[in-house]
Amino acid sequence: MAMIRKKGLKVFTFVLLLIFLTSFFLNYAHTTTAYTWFPKQMVMHFSEHFKRFLKQPERPCSCSQCISETGFAPWFDERFNQTMQPLLNAQNAFLENDTYRWWMKLQRERLPRRLNDTFRELFRIVPSDVDPFLEKGPLICRRCAVVGNSGNLKQSQYGRDIDNHDFVLRMNRAPTAGFEADVGRKTTHHLVYPESFRELAENVSMILIPFKTMDLQWVISAMTKGTINFTYVPVPRKIHVKKEKILIYHPAFIKYVFDSWLQSHGRYPSTGILSVILSLHICDEVDLYGFGADSKGNWHHYWENNPSAGAFRKTGVHDGDFESNVTTTLASLNKIRIFKGR
Repeated sequence: MAMIRKKGLKVFTFVLLLIFLTSFFLNYAHTTTAYTWFPKQMVMHFSEHFKRFLKQPERPCSCSQCISETGFAPWFDERFNQTMQPLLNAQNAFLENDTYRWWMKLQRERLPRRLNDTFRELFRIVPSDVDPFLEKGPLICRRCAVVGNSGNLKQSQYGRDIDNHDFVLRMNRAPTAGFEADVGRKTTHHLVYPESFRELAENVSMILIPFKTMDLQWVISAMTKGTINFTYVPVPRKIHVKKEKILIYHPAFIKYVFDSWLQSHGRYPSTGILSVILSLHICDEVDLYGFGADSKGNWHHYWENNPSAGAFRKTGVHDGDFESNVTTTLASLNKIRIFKGR
C-alpha cells in the first residue's frame, strides 16, 4: 500500500510539473512580444519624462530663487517688465513721444539740444553696446549688493558681507575709504548724475543717470574738451573714467520705474530706487544695505558726523515713503533682502 501511495504521489507530481511547464511555454509563446517589449517600455518611459523635462520653462538662473521668475506674486508680476532694457546703447537710443515729453519736463530745460544729435555724438565717444557684465544665464547665480548711503550703516560691520557679492552697486558721493568695515571696499558699478559725481577707481563702471539732455552733453564734454562746468550747480569739467567703463541709464527705464513701480508718486524716482529696480533686471539675488533711517529714526549719510543733518529730508521731488514701501514689499515677497544695520 505504501509503495502504491509513493508511486501515485510521483505520478501526481509529474502531472503537476507537466501542466506547469506546458502552461509556461504556451504563455511564453503568446507573450514573447511583451517580454521583449519590457526594456523598450522602460526606454520610452524615460524618454517621455525627458521630453516633459525639456518642455518645462528654463529657469533664468541657477540660484535657489531667481528674482525674474514670475507666476508667484501678482503684485510683482504686474510691475516687473522683463523686456525693459535698463541701459542705453546705439541700438535702443530712441524715446517714444510720451517718454520724451515726460523726460524733458523733469528738469525743465529751456534750450535742450536735439536729442538724436546728442545720442549720435555720445556713442562716438562711449561704447555703443551694453555692459557685457550684465549678461545673465540659466547656469549663473548673480548675487548683487545695492549699497545705499544711510547712517544705519555705521557700526554695522557689513563690509565683508557686501564684498562677497558678485556685483556691488553704489551711488552718488558715497565714499568707501575709512568706512570699509561697515560698507566694504568693493565697487563694480557706481550710479551718478553730473551734480553727484565723484572720482572712481579705474575698474569701476560709472552708470550715468541722465535727468536732462545736458547730462548726456556733460559726459561728452567731460571726456573731450571740458566745456561744461555748470548745470544748475558747478560740475567737474573733466572726469577720469575709461570710455569702456561709461554706461548710460536709459531714460525710458527711468519712466518705467516711475510708472510701474512708483505709480507716479513724486516728481521722479530717486537714485536709490533707480538702483534697486536696475538690480532686479541685472541680478538674480539682491541684498540691500544702507536704506532707510537708523534705529533712532535719523535720516543722514553714513559719512556725516551730525545724525540730524537731514540729508534725506523730503524735498517734494521724491516720495521717500512710497519708495520705502516698494522695497519693503519686495522683501516681503522674498525678491530682495534688506539689511537695516543699526
